[in-house]
Amino acid sequence: MAEEKKNFTGLIYGLEDRPPVKDALFAAIQHLLAIFVAIITPPLIISGALNLDLETTGFLVSMALFASGVSTFIQCRRIGPIGTGLLCIQGTSFSFIGPIISAGMTGGLSMVFGACIAGSFVEMFISRILKYTRKIITPLVSGIVVTLIGMSLVKVGITACGGGNAAMENGTFGSFRYIGLAALVLVLIIFFNRSNNRYLRMSSIVIGLVVGYVVAWFMGMVDFASVRNFGGFNIPEPFKYGVSFDISSIIALGLIYMITAIEAYGDITANSLISGEPVEGEKFVRRASGGILADGFNSMLAGIFNSFPNSIFAQNNGMIQLTGVASRYVGYYIAGFLVLLGLFPAVGLVFSLMPEPVLGGATLLMFGTVAAAGIRIIAAQKINRKATLVMALSFSLGLSVELVPEILSQLPDTLRSIFSSGITTGGLTAILSNVLIRIRE
Repeated sequence: MAEEKKNFTGLIYGLEDRPPVKDALFAAIQHLLAIFVAIITPPLIISGALNLDLETTGFLVSMALFASGVSTFIQCRRIGPIGTGLLCIQGTSFSFIGPIISAGMTGGLSMVFGACIAGSFVEMFISRILKYTRKIITPLVSGIVVTLIGMSLVKVGITACGGGNAAMENGTFGSFRYIGLAALVLVLIIFFNRSNNRYLRMSSIVIGLVVGYVVAWFMGMVDFASVRNFGGFNIPEPFKYGVSFDISSIIALGLIYMITAIEAYGDITANSLISGEPVEGEKFVRRASGGILADGFNSMLAGIFNSFPNSIFAQNNGMIQLTGVASRYVGYYIAGFLVLLGLFPAVGLVFSLMPEPVLGGATLLMFGTVAAAGIRIIAAQKINRKATLVMALSFSLGLSVELVPEILSQLPDTLRSIFSSGITTGGLTAILSNVLIRIRE
């Protein structure tokens, strides 16, 4: 039966197969190539926006890798009710960057990690009432929020392309050397992404960043002398930067956790299908609920260990199809690699020295891709009069507070803090208008 399932799905190794070490390592390295940049980019962006020092940035990058390794192990292993038991990879989520930057500017890292921990209970709760939540957070709502996330983050990406906050302060923002470097990275990524060679395509972002890093070094923009020591180990230290709680930050992140839960459901469905596992029935519901519960639980763990919320990576579903390896045991190798990389400070420090224009060239495209993914979700729905109204309201209100934040200046501090994020304002508008608007076609 297992052999028939593998033949039907085109898999070389099924979910419960144990590939030889050589094959497992090869598959694990390919997954790492697909996720490494995506894991380290959010802490780099957040650190740049909050003007954190090199040592703190390096530590946050290391902890992002460490937390992703632990999270991936839990998802693949399934501990009690927590986890999918699939080859399900988790990493730092882009969706939370906007609200995290807002929280960090208000109360520093302690408020960020407090909101990450408290907000994670929203996703854990949703995992228990999944069938009811899906009636409220429909694909239309998810598509609107994902689009708003991408659109809101484009500002962060273009700021990095221009040289970042430091360049704004010293008057060099938007100089040709910054814009040219960002453009070089962007063009390289597009060039290799359109290649017919799947390995070049998978590695396009890595190639773009590496070439950009080397060019920046020749231009004198990378100063390795600023790092006192690349050696030693990073020992994970719970609550290293403290923890504090702010209701507006928790609400902002809680909304993203709601949407992440529904996205995770879609990713788990796709993963189950590719792996030749059922996508309906009691077994699947138990697996989906466990995966979403793990999504929230792992994000709470990440917050405790000074990292940012984790989510299931959709790109690894494509990697399973490419490699023909769906064995969850490969996930143990991936988890081990991520934890090891997180324990060595040199990894985090090297990437922390990356000039912002290099990162900006890559993230600008990534954030545009996030917005495009949201538009694709919306386009797959029936766009009737109600859907048009919901979209019009959500985008109008969500983007207005991003473009003209002064519109909130007369509100009390708490309300201003909650609605200053276009993702929160637009997302709440989408949920409420989708529930309340009734139109007879």
